[in-house]
Amino acid sequence: MRFSLFFTSLISITLLFQGCGDDSAEDAMVSTATFNLMDTQGKAYTVEKRGTNFTLSTGKDKVVLFDIFATWCPPCQAEVKHLGNLQKKYGEDLIIMGITIEDDKSNAELEAFREKYKGGDYLISNKADNKELARAIASTIGVGQQFPIPLMVLYKNGEYVTHYAGATHEEIIDHDIAEALER
Repeated sequence: MRFSLFFTSLISITLLFQGCGDDSAEDAMVSTATFNLMDTQGKAYTVEKRGTNFTLSTGKDKVVLFDIFATWCPPCQAEVKHLGNLQKKYGEDLIIMGITIEDDKSNAELEAFREKYKGGDYLISNKADNKELARAIASTIGVGQQFPIPLMVLYKNGEYVTHYAGATHEEIIDHDIAEALER
């Protein structure tokens, strides 16, 4: 009986101090990191995290939309066509980078996914750093580590603009991209 009371007290005290000393959200805001991505065509990209800013190596002076998704997710499947439409509309002023959170998808499977849902020509990364990048983005926008997908996050010149959790109408994303591009 004493052991049980001692053990319960020890756990309670440990949890109390862990809660008081948890500054992981603050760490996410000020830290720097580099994420190496590779699209399904074999082209390499680098994402630099500085505090809450995320800059894609080819996205300087551009608007970048990171789409964190999984191929099994129905809302993610529905977004594919909209993302393709937006990429086509904005061309080189916009970079859409799909970030799959699945480990076991081949490049061919991801290309077939985009083709099946009529996604046009936007980038999809298929690299081990995807999950770490997704976690880092989620931490900086405050949605936690158990975030809903699709999670789309819009940046201009590396600076956060807005984000969308779950299925989002194309017109809403279109409006925000146009504003970010000052059109």
